[in-house]
Amino acid sequence: MPVSTPKRPRIAVLADSDTRWKWGALTADRIAPGPSMETAPREGAQARPLLDGFLLRGRATPTARQLEEVGVRADSLREVTAAEFLRAMAEESYDLLVLSLVGGGVQAMLHGLKHVWGNRTERPVVVTGYVGVVYEKLADGLLLRHGADLVLANSRQDADRFRAVYEGVGADASAVTEVALPFLGGAPYEGQHDPCTVVFAAQPSVPESRKDRTYLLNRLVQHARRHPEREVLLKLRSKPGEHTTHIEELPYQKLVQRLDPPANFRLVYGNMGEVLDRTDLLVTVSSTAALESLHRRIPTVVLTDLGIRESLGNHHFVGSGCLASWDQLDAGHRPVPDEEWVSRQGVAADGSYASAFDAARERIAKLLDRPGGLPPLVPYYTPVTAPGYLPGILARHHLGPDGAPLPGAPAADKDPGPVRQIVRRAARGAYRHGVQRVAPVIRRMGEL
Repeated sequence: MPVSTPKRPRIAVLADSDTRWKWGALTADRIAPGPSMETAPREGAQARPLLDGFLLRGRATPTARQLEEVGVRADSLREVTAAEFLRAMAEESYDLLVLSLVGGGVQAMLHGLKHVWGNRTERPVVVTGYVGVVYEKLADGLLLRHGADLVLANSRQDADRFRAVYEGVGADASAVTEVALPFLGGAPYEGQHDPCTVVFAAQPSVPESRKDRTYLLNRLVQHARRHPEREVLLKLRSKPGEHTTHIEELPYQKLVQRLDPPANFRLVYGNMGEVLDRTDLLVTVSSTAALESLHRRIPTVVLTDLGIRESLGNHHFVGSGCLASWDQLDAGHRPVPDEEWVSRQGVAADGSYASAFDAARERIAKLLDRPGGLPPLVPYYTPVTAPGYLPGILARHHLGPDGAPLPGAPAADKDPGPVRQIVRRAARGAYRHGVQRVAPVIRRMGEL
């Protein structure tokens, strides 16, 4: 008798930026049924999942270089509008769908999917969550994600907060599932390299002002001058002209042109994990890279030079033991992380990371085996509960109050012709230019 070929689970990931593609694809790998997408299946084992990537068209749609830097391989990857994505979900069959979008995008897709699936019980398990540290707009972001089958929390602390918000508004909190950040890993830190390497993990929008960004850059360059025996790296998220999850109005690449940094100071790009492989001290304002560093037990500093403020996000690290200033670092200080705080953040430096996604995998397996299939999606926001809020969110994605594509929605009825494609590309370029270049100038003029 011939051996039957195991079914290859199908996964779809919808993302709207390079960072969210990284989170969504790696999360799908961690929670998918069957073996990891990074490993070949053993004989007789369930086949490796098939991953289809969808990139939601917008200002932050990643470039080929950014996708290459993420390092996640998909079986297919294409750029889509909301209408194109919903049409694909209506026509294709998937086991798992990961919505890796900003909150408003998640809410719009949940209503759009509810519309295209109707009463269909054979549908994928829908999963969403957050790319990193959740330090602002907690209630807003969570309620916009409500309605997915699983809302992933990257730590025990987040899981407790998420449930409290849902229960506080009378919404079902059962979807909240504790996991961890999917991109943690790498070899544990084993001691100082030669040369000793200090890395500053820059963020596109934190801090925002030229004054504050120039201050941080000057302190980094000064540190390099004080320690010529060290290699001092400025780790950047994107190259000039590329866009990320957050708008970067004042790229460090431009600011550094006005300085004369020493030979031991360099700008670097690439995968953060590879940079951490040679890092002896990770410095940042509030980047998620701090959690990656702590996971490896690399000495990690969250800067206090600009204050400990919600707008900077470094308030999230209160209690971590990692808060320090450049003056302290220049003097040789090395913070010691608080083990209890680290544990509550899902960093799992104690070796428990391997099991961090077990609960999510088990829940997904049960949902896929649910008798009678899956029920319709039920978001908290509806035209009844949020009549003054929801329609605007849906309209931004060319969806009506019932989640149906509005007349004239891009690619709702047919594929665009050559002329329409050219116009679309030109319009997209003009929009990005307006967001990234013109709007910041207007805002700065208004501050004069």
